[in-house]
Amino acid sequence: MRSLLRLSGWRLLGQLPDVPKLIIIGAPHSSYWDGVWGLMMKIGLGININVMVKREVLDGPLGIVLRPIGLIPINRSAALNVVGQMVERFQTHEKMWLGITPEGTRKKVQQWKSGFLRIATDAHVPIQPVFIDYPTKTFTLGPLVHTSDDSEADMASIRALFRPYRGKHRNTE
Repeated sequence: MRSLLRLSGWRLLGQLPDVPKLIIIGAPHSSYWDGVWGLMMKIGLGININVMVKREVLDGPLGIVLRPIGLIPINRSAALNVVGQMVERFQTHEKMWLGITPEGTRKKVQQWKSGFLRIATDAHVPIQPVFIDYPTKTFTLGPLVHTSDDSEADMASIRALFRPYRGKHRNTE
């Protein structure tokens, strides 16, 4: 995988934090290729990250390959306390990194899903922003973010971190 990443020009900038529990948010998420490059980066670096994905990605034969590498299916049409389920996972695991795309879709959105903030707050884990930038073919690690009592301010400051980066089809507003 590392060779394929190197040949494709994709690279990771920054240092992975030395923390046992973490929520990793990646944006802008504007193409299915984000997931492909992200999974290749995860496998190439040997990082154990569980990633929340829409259930349909794991339906059929592809699920046989993707489930064992840590993908967690989410039924978006019937969100059955996903926040509570993820908080419980954090509580029952000594180490856990969880990847989430805060936009919740590849389409342009005005508002991000707040689940990652609620999970981070309730599970008392930091957030690691990962900026996807297609012009430079980089995944850049931002500063660790710790949530406060003001989720609106947290969301605004986190989203602002992503503004300079460009996805395959758009940036983050």
